[in-house]
Amino acid sequence: MTELAAVKSALRTQAVETPSWAYGNSGTRFKVFAQQGVPRTPQEKLDDAAKVHEFTGAAPTVALHIPWDKVDDYAALAKHAEDRGVRLGAINSNTFQDDDYKLGSICHPDAAVRRKALDHLLECVDIMDATGSRDLKLWFADGTNYPGQDDLRGRQDRLAEGLAEVYERLGGDQRMLLEYKFFEPAFYATDVPDWGTAYAHCLKLGEKAQVVVDTGHHAPGTNIEFIVATLLREEKLGGFDFNSRFYADDDLMVGAADPFQLFRIMYEVVRGGGLSSEVAFMLDQCHNIEAKIPAIIRSVMNVQEATAKALLVDGAALAEAQRSGDVLEANAVIMDAYNTDVRPLLRSLREDMGLDPDPMAAYRRSGWAAKIAEERVGGQQAGWGA
Repeated sequence: MTELAAVKSALRTQAVETPSWAYGNSGTRFKVFAQQGVPRTPQEKLDDAAKVHEFTGAAPTVALHIPWDKVDDYAALAKHAEDRGVRLGAINSNTFQDDDYKLGSICHPDAAVRRKALDHLLECVDIMDATGSRDLKLWFADGTNYPGQDDLRGRQDRLAEGLAEVYERLGGDQRMLLEYKFFEPAFYATDVPDWGTAYAHCLKLGEKAQVVVDTGHHAPGTNIEFIVATLLREEKLGGFDFNSRFYADDDLMVGAADPFQLFRIMYEVVRGGGLSSEVAFMLDQCHNIEAKIPAIIRSVMNVQEATAKALLVDGAALAEAQRSGDVLEANAVIMDAYNTDVRPLLRSLREDMGLDPDPMAAYRRSGWAAKIAEERVGGQQAGWGA
C-alpha cells in the first residue's frame, strides 16, 4: 500500500461525533443571538446532524445532553436517528444549571443535594441503556470561590464516593468519561481542575473510567499534546471535546485559533495509536455568530485536515533525526507534514467514498438552510438549557 493510500485508509474510518446542543441557539456569556431554522426538538437536532454526516461522511454519531434532549421515549429517538443515517452517541449529564447546585453537585456539603445529583447521573445511565450509548460524559462545575469556603480534601472524598456509585451502575460495555476544567465557574478551587485529578480518580475507579481532554480547558501555554501522549501511554484517554480558544473556554471552531496546535495534538494521537483505539472524538463548540450547520461541517473538515497532516509525518525520518540529535532536521520533518496542502487528498477521498469533494458547497446547494428556515417557525427554539 502506498503512503497516500494508507493515509486515505486511516481517514476513511475516522469519526467525529457532533453535539446536539451545537445545532440550537448557543452563545457566549454576553448574549445568545437567535438564528432562523434552528431545531425546536431533539428530533430536529438529529435531522441537522444527519445533514452534516451526509456531506462529510465522517460524523455518524450525535451526543445528547440531559435534560436539554429529554424525551419520553429514548428508544424511539434512537430509531429516529437510525432512520436518518446516524446513531446516538455519548450522554452528557447536567449538574450545573439547578439552583441547588450553587455550592456544587456531587461535591456539595449537603447530602441531599449530592443525592439529587447522583440520581440524575444514574438516570443518564438508564438513558444509555435505552439508546445503546457507550459513553457517559461527566463535567462538573463544582468548586469554591473563597479560601475556607469548604474543605478541599472533603470535597475530593465526596467526588470519589459519588463517582464510585455511578461507576458501579455502568454496564459491561459502557464507559465513564471524566472531563476537567482548570477554572470557571469556580475561581478559587475547581474540584476537577486538571488531567492529573481526573486521571487519579479514573485510575482508582477502573478500566471503564477514562479521561476526556477538552482542548479549551487549559491554562495559556499548556502543552496539551503532552497530556494526550501521556494519557494514551497510560491507556486512559477516553475522548476529546474539540474546540478552539484564545483566552479561556471560548468554544470556537476547532482549528480556528491555533491549527498548528490541533495538528500537534493529532500527531500524538496517531503516534500513540489513538486513531485505531476506542478514543472518542467529539466537537464541543458554541456557534454564536456563525451559521450552525456550516460551522459544524467546517469543524469536521478541520479535524480531518489536521489528522491527514499528522498521518503524513515521516516516522522513519523523524526517528533517525531524533536518534542522531539533529534538532533542526527533526523539527523540519514535523513542519514538512504540517505545511502539506492535504485538501486535494481529502477531496479525492470523498470522491472515493461517493461524496461531494466540497462538503461546504454541497450543503449550500442542498437548499437545507432555506427549507428549515421556512418550516421551523413557531414553538420553542432549542438553545442552552432547552
